[in-house]
Amino acid sequence: MARGIIALLVASCSLRGEAVNLNRAAQGSSVWNAEFTVQLLNGTGSFTVEVHPDWAPRGAARFQKLLQQGVLSDARFFRVVPNFMVQFGIPGNPEVAARWHDANLDDDDVKQSNSRGYMTYATAGPNTRTTQMFINFKNNNFLDDQGFAPFAKVTKGMDVVDAINAEY
Repeated sequence: MARGIIALLVASCSLRGEAVNLNRAAQGSSVWNAEFTVQLLNGTGSFTVEVHPDWAPRGAARFQKLLQQGVLSDARFFRVVPNFMVQFGIPGNPEVAARWHDANLDDDDVKQSNSRGYMTYATAGPNTRTTQMFINFKNNNFLDDQGFAPFAKVTKGMDVVDAINAEY
């Protein structure tokens, strides 16, 4: 995709895979995938993340709950820092956003580095993760010592993620 594309919103998020895999994911023992469809300035694109409950069990379980409840439907990419990361996760519906605003999640131990394409929750300090998360545009291993625990990685469509920018 060409440079200068703006991601306007996450149009839909859905879990892909067999029911067996989702049941295992709910128990925290199996890797599973989620596919995002993104509305871009010149059309749509998609990317797939592979969720690893063994990396960050609380984060992966929260992410699954967010998807199952449709919390991320119509969420927008609201922060893009070139050569660092793209952030999303504020629910598009203000009532839903209000319900999740103070739903803090205890931190997971950092078991993976914040490498390119890895997804982690944003925080406002220890044990403050809610619904906001970001995807690393590059290797940001300095975040590891700050407690940012990746729970997923982009396995398909990183070019779509790379095309998201803040040029309005």
